[in-house]
Amino acid sequence: MAKNTTASTTVPDTTWLGRGRHLGSEPERDVRRNLIALKAARVIDDFLDLDPVEAARSTDLYPRDESADPGPGARRVFEVRWHAADDVTVRAQLTTYDPEQRRTDRGGVTWVLAAEAERAWEADWISPATVFWPDSDQVEWDGETVPGVRLRAANRLPKDDDELRRRLRACARQSWFIHVVVHEAMTPDALGSRPVTAFLPPSLRHRVVEHRASPEQALIVDFALKKELGVGIPRGGAVVLPPAPKASGYDAERFTIRNVFLDGTEPTELLDKIKEFDALPWPRPAEAERALARLRQGWHLHTLDEELAHARTMVTTYATALRSMTESCDLYREAAQSALAALAEATGGNGAPRTASPVAAKEDASPLKSLTKTFARFRGPSRQAPEPGVQPESPGQ
Repeated sequence: MAKNTTASTTVPDTTWLGRGRHLGSEPERDVRRNLIALKAARVIDDFLDLDPVEAARSTDLYPRDESADPGPGARRVFEVRWHAADDVTVRAQLTTYDPEQRRTDRGGVTWVLAAEAERAWEADWISPATVFWPDSDQVEWDGETVPGVRLRAANRLPKDDDELRRRLRACARQSWFIHVVVHEAMTPDALGSRPVTAFLPPSLRHRVVEHRASPEQALIVDFALKKELGVGIPRGGAVVLPPAPKASGYDAERFTIRNVFLDGTEPTELLDKIKEFDALPWPRPAEAERALARLRQGWHLHTLDEELAHARTMVTTYATALRSMTESCDLYREAAQSALAALAEATGGNGAPRTASPVAAKEDASPLKSLTKTFARFRGPSRQAPEPGVQPESPGQ
């Protein structure tokens, strides 16, 4: 799901995102076996197998947030690091979920995969799906979240009209993959029955789901597509289905192919349309947003250089924090000393506050004294109020 865009609501062009179902009984065992084999062959640098509780409650020095939590129903979390094109580091994270928690009643274990490279993703790179899962028909890891649909197969469309419409609607609304409908002009031979997705580059091959309509389904499939998705399909042609909501730049006519020859040869025009569609800015589903956040915020598989660089950063951070605390302590000490000095001055050094003499206190508390001072303010500074008990002089004296 790598896209050429910088908008926050669309899938970054450095990422590969996928969601599917493992239809076998032991998906985690299949992942472990494949990772061990690839590490021994030096295809990958390293991998990590985590319990989801351990992944969510990591106690290492790296910060975590809510986005690092795999969420309810998580069974295992696997992390892998490898190099693409020799010098490009790729980090990928796979989480498996219990089917009950993922609201699927058709069996299988749901998986969510997020991978990110240091630069824009290239279709010729190794598929992240086959890093975690063995690329073997004996391991059924490639089930779509839409029941009855597989990634590595030419999926026959249902004969029933209602079921056909439900499947097309679900594929457009629920899937993270690119869906292509191909109509067979005539019943193909064994070579023509092979999925056309086998001709796609590795990283794109496991992101495309192919649907096949039999020759007699031409009218009903065309009607269902127009009714549900607003696109049609020519007889003997193909169409790349729009996602919901539609990707910016999608045009039904632009992604409709008039003729597809199912004779085992490479359908160049169809493949070019799929690649062109993959380059559109894809809307980022909410769950894909969380998967990408978990990859970035909840990553555990660090290299020694990354650990050393982070340790140095933490030392600098702690030193700065300690220096700030020391400066704060010095300021608090100075403030406390100033407060003690002020208290000593106010108490005369004996710990008790200074008090006025009883006589002075009694004079200050006299009502007559207070009244006299009040009249003195009204009479102005040139007239002095008489002392209590003294008769004022008459004007004639």
